[in-house]
Amino acid sequence: MVAEADHQQPGRPAGRAADPPKVLGLQVSALIDHVAHVDWSLLDRVPGDRGGSQQVSFEELNHILNEVNALILPSSDDLSPVRTMAGGSVANTIRGLSAGFGISTGIIGARGDDDQGVLFVNNMSFSGVDLTRLRAKKGHTAQCACLVDASGNRTMRPCLSSAVKLQANEFTREDFQGSKWLVVRYAQQNLGQIVEAIRVAKQEGLSVSLDLASFEMVRDYRSQLISLLETGNIDLCFANEDEAREIIGEGLTFDPEEALAFLSKYCKWAVVTLASKGCLAKHGKQVVQVPAIGESNAVDATGAGDLFASGFLYGLVKGLPLEECCKVGACSGGSVIRALGGEVRPENWQWMYKQMHAGGLVPPELKN
Repeated sequence: MVAEADHQQPGRPAGRAADPPKVLGLQVSALIDHVAHVDWSLLDRVPGDRGGSQQVSFEELNHILNEVNALILPSSDDLSPVRTMAGGSVANTIRGLSAGFGISTGIIGARGDDDQGVLFVNNMSFSGVDLTRLRAKKGHTAQCACLVDASGNRTMRPCLSSAVKLQANEFTREDFQGSKWLVVRYAQQNLGQIVEAIRVAKQEGLSVSLDLASFEMVRDYRSQLISLLETGNIDLCFANEDEAREIIGEGLTFDPEEALAFLSKYCKWAVVTLASKGCLAKHGKQVVQVPAIGESNAVDATGAGDLFASGFLYGLVKGLPLEECCKVGACSGGSVIRALGGEVRPENWQWMYKQMHAGGLVPPELKN
């Protein structure tokens, strides 16, 4: 029987939980997503490549949001055309592990003392995420415009430059003690914090999962990424098709298996997600390919890779075989694309559990 997880509830007293979270997420700056359906004419006026992620200034973010409000495409299942929620790749993955799989999770990072910071805390706490490692600082919380076109593809424009962030000298060994995994997203602007967090996490015996963030980040800072992989401290690496193409520098003849082999030279587990074509994964000498689930009902691709990571990490925490980790990831990735934004709605968690059952997988056992 599937019941609800043993989560920490909103409003719990300050202080560390008795049992450390199994999975920690490093989100140097807490982030709020503004997710909206837009038409192609607006995307043509947004600087940068369509479909990617490129940083913008606070003024540029406000300009984009004003344009969105002027040319909005209302969503059929929302009273409001814009969904605002706690966001960021790591937050999406951590929230999914907690809310959908009942895995104890926590966030390490910083949030501002503004309304967006409060929104981030409320949203993540409601999903059962431990926020005792999230520092409150005076200043702004990061924000991101997530623009979804009629095909469900998203273009991200984050505003991070003026946001508060956790510094490399603020990590403590106590932040990581007793946990099993650290989830990290590659970001050149936070590389110092990432490297230090991984160093301390490894001292405490944690495994490290790395998401490659965006094809622009891989393309523009490839050498630094390779150096990070060469440390041998990355146990699991996720790349989507565009990121995988950039990391091996291939053009029209791109072979995802080649990218998988490249990543597996440095990582125990390597995963290349291929959107509607599913995913490839490698562990040791084993290579598996698993089809996607739910692509025909895609509303918004925001968070698909993040929630795939939730399911895959759930499988690893539970000791599942590689193919089953991928199948769970395909189910959770398919659950988030059924609605706008990177947070899975309750009815779509139920859809995921049904897909798991239909695929011969055991849904998570959660407690009321």
